[in-house]
Amino acid sequence: MAILVFSEETDGHASASALELTSKAAQLGEVTVFHVGEGSADALAELGAHGATSVHHMDPGDGLPAPAAAAAIADLVGGDAPAAVLFGMGNTDRDVAGRLSARLGRPVLAAAVDLSIDPVRVTSEILGGTQQIITEATAQAPALVIVRPKAFAANDTGGPAPSTTAVAAPDVGRSGSAVVVERHVEEQEGPDLEAANVVVSGGRGLGGPDNWHLVEELAAELKGAVGATRAVVDAGWVPYSLQVGQTGKTVKPTVYIATGISGAMQHMVGMKDSGTIIAINKDADAPIFGIADLGVVGDVQQIVPKLIEALKARS
Repeated sequence: MAILVFSEETDGHASASALELTSKAAQLGEVTVFHVGEGSADALAELGAHGATSVHHMDPGDGLPAPAAAAAIADLVGGDAPAAVLFGMGNTDRDVAGRLSARLGRPVLAAAVDLSIDPVRVTSEILGGTQQIITEATAQAPALVIVRPKAFAANDTGGPAPSTTAVAAPDVGRSGSAVVVERHVEEQEGPDLEAANVVVSGGRGLGGPDNWHLVEELAAELKGAVGATRAVVDAGWVPYSLQVGQTGKTVKPTVYIATGISGAMQHMVGMKDSGTIIAINKDADAPIFGIADLGVVGDVQQIVPKLIEALKARS
């Protein structure tokens, strides 16, 4: 079965979600990618290495890509439709999925954590990830599916560069009139949160922003990334870019350390699939201990400094 994957280029590379989806799609059938961006050789090679056999490339220039991309994909799938069109959770992905849904008159199956083909069945999680539901697409192909980050592994199988076909951005009238006039790159210190092998996250149990340095120091000693709960972000302690959870980032590190985090469903959805989860909280009944591999009941303001001291003594 043919599957179409949406991909957006960032800094000369295919997005992480596109590589994850391409790898999964390659296990299910023949993979074609619709790629928006400059179309660098690196990005195209990455898509081929993860299983794409062909790529339709559209360069939106300074225009916002979603309106033109949705129209172009609608034209591509109007004939021999693929079984499914897969999108990640990025802003452009979701924008294109919604516009494509309106153009094709198809529903969007969102927040997928697993996928099967023939027929298309999508597994998603509800109630904070405590329950799974399976939805079968019965509408005419293609099924439109948005997949959660880290649902699938990005497997570089070393495949050859895909055949590439240039697609002209179609005229979509006023919906395509917006242009990007300036770009700002957020400064980042330390490992990337979504790619880090170790993540140390902090919650309101730290007591206040003056204690946030404990999270940063522990993460630095472990060469890990820093994360935060929604409550901490909403309180203005740290920027939104550090939020882990349903409305933030999904992480899947080898080790996840939760300091002063009670374990609201919103947060646990974004980190529950981590390899080893270590929780430090003074409330023995905190929900986070229900998914933790190692739980420490105690005051983070006393325990974390001791951890940092011990790590420094070993280095």
